[in-house]
Amino acid sequence: MVRLGDAMARAQQGDRTGARAAYQRLWDQVGPDGDPFHRCAVAHSMADVQDEPHDERTWDRRALDAAEQLTDERVAAGGVATPAAGLLPSLHLNLADVSLRLGDLGAARHHVAAGRAALPALPDDGYRATVEGGLRRVEGVLGSR
Repeated sequence: MVRLGDAMARAQQGDRTGARAAYQRLWDQVGPDGDPFHRCAVAHSMADVQDEPHDERTWDRRALDAAEQLTDERVAAGGVATPAAGLLPSLHLNLADVSLRLGDLGAARHHVAAGRAALPALPDDGYRATVEGGLRRVEGVLGSR
C-alpha cells in the first residue's frame, strides 16, 4: 500500500506515465488472482491514469470484479472505514461514466442503476453526495440520448 501511495503521488503530480508504470509493477506483483483488496486498489488507481477510454474501462472492470470479492473484514483490515459494499457506488459510477464516453449506453445505464442500488452502503456525507451527483450527471446525459 505504501508503493501504491507513492504511485498515486506521481499521478497527482502529473506524471501519468510514471504512475502507470508503477501501477503495472504492482499489478504484476499482486496478479489477477491475488488479494482482492490490493487488486481493487491498484486497478482503481490504474484506471485513473489511462489515456484511452477502452483501457480505462478494462481497469475499472478489474477494480469492480475485485471489490465484489471483498469481505467487510478484509476492507477493515486495509484501513477503509466503510463496509465492502461501500466501494461499489463509486466503482459503478466510474464504469457508467467511461461506458457513456465510449457510447455504450446500455452499460452506462446498467452501472448507473447498480451504483444507485449500492448507495445505501455509504453514510449520508459529502462523499456520498459526490457519488450521487456523478450518477445524476451521467443519468442526465443518458436522458438526452
